[in-house]
Amino acid sequence: MPTWTTQQVEALAPDASSAKAGKGLASPSKWKTLGCTEQAAWGECQGSGKDPYQTQVELSEPAFRCSCPSRKFPCKHGLGLMLVYAAQPGVFKDSTLPEWVSGWLAERAKRAEQKTEKDAQKAERAAQPVDPAAQAKRAAQRVAKVTAGLDYVETWLGDLIRSGLTGVPGQPYGFWETPAARMVDAQAPGLARMIREMSGIAGTGEGWQERLLERLGRLHLLIEGFRRLDTLPEPTQADIRSQIGWTVSQDELFASVPANASVRDHWLVMGQRVEDEERLRVQRTWLRGQETGRDALLLHFAAFNQQLDRTFAPGSSFKGELVYFPSGYPLRALVRSRQEGESQDLARGGYPSIGEATAAYANAVSAQPWLEEFPVGLQGLVPVRTGEGWLVRDPAGSAWPVAPTFARGWHLLAVSGGHPVTLAGEWNGQHFLPLSCWTSDGFYPLLSSSP
Repeated sequence: MPTWTTQQVEALAPDASSAKAGKGLASPSKWKTLGCTEQAAWGECQGSGKDPYQTQVELSEPAFRCSCPSRKFPCKHGLGLMLVYAAQPGVFKDSTLPEWVSGWLAERAKRAEQKTEKDAQKAERAAQPVDPAAQAKRAAQRVAKVTAGLDYVETWLGDLIRSGLTGVPGQPYGFWETPAARMVDAQAPGLARMIREMSGIAGTGEGWQERLLERLGRLHLLIEGFRRLDTLPEPTQADIRSQIGWTVSQDELFASVPANASVRDHWLVMGQRVEDEERLRVQRTWLRGQETGRDALLLHFAAFNQQLDRTFAPGSSFKGELVYFPSGYPLRALVRSRQEGESQDLARGGYPSIGEATAAYANAVSAQPWLEEFPVGLQGLVPVRTGEGWLVRDPAGSAWPVAPTFARGWHLLAVSGGHPVTLAGEWNGQHFLPLSCWTSDGFYPLLSSSP
């Protein structure tokens, strides 16, 4: 039977108000009935209406369903039910599936079977021969568009450098948006994103010139790399194409990587965060392999009116096979298969010092110069408050500044009690963003939404 902790359940909450409301229902006395099997847990919670709300959870993913009118997912009843299950599994005495639970599970099984059939049909269609001449023509047309776009950006970049950075803070919105829009038209959305992100650097405080110059240098390196694409190693070519905006579909990736080349391991979900990017919400989930020691990044996308994938709860783990996207330093991956596993201890992995983590980051950037976030697990860190913000310090006295956007510094200090803890997070070369914390008392998610 899958096991869950209260911290893992709380990490599933869509927002703070849902988490608080769920805790208010985390008592068996709030539920008229409670039952569970190896596959699912269910309960009936009396609301303001005549009939109680029927709440059910498929435990392995988890997947939720509730008869309440809430549009949040999971709703407070789903969270409350899972919190009771995590803290007091013994109160779930009924093991006979009610019809409203068995029917839902049957529907899910049927949809899963239909999806498998559709995936097989899609793979079969993808395996059909394509017109190589038409394919080559489309590829050449896109390369021509991107090349023309890069010529424009190179001229814009040269003008910016010649005029100096002192005038950047006074530039109007169109100074950045015009080249970004041109890159969208040139089918290079990755370059458009890079330019738009640079537009706000001048307002980030002291040292903004160095930070902007670094980003401009990365942009220049990307342009030069594309012009010499055929002379570079294949992993570097893949990084350049990815940064510019070429995408590789799941079917293409799985077809290019044989099953015996998948990376099998017991994967721990180190941390998770959600960012808003234009019309999409992007969920970043970091994994660490307990046997291989490899890190992996899972990306999930959803429109603002859609739900994100909640099947990878921070602090949980699973046995599975991952397929990595080609890269000079592979991090992004897709899950080819998975099985639930017992939670593992991050202390078995991670870096023992900030110095070793910094050296690992340097090696990663040398292999993939456009790497934006580097996953880090660090042991023995102590959070420290200074006049300039928060730091995390290791036993040797080395320290990393915590990202200014991290709003849970006092919470982290309270969880640690001022003692060394194990932290998992992202390092970008300037700041560390904590995502999760392991103490002697257990696991604590620190961030699951945009910082």
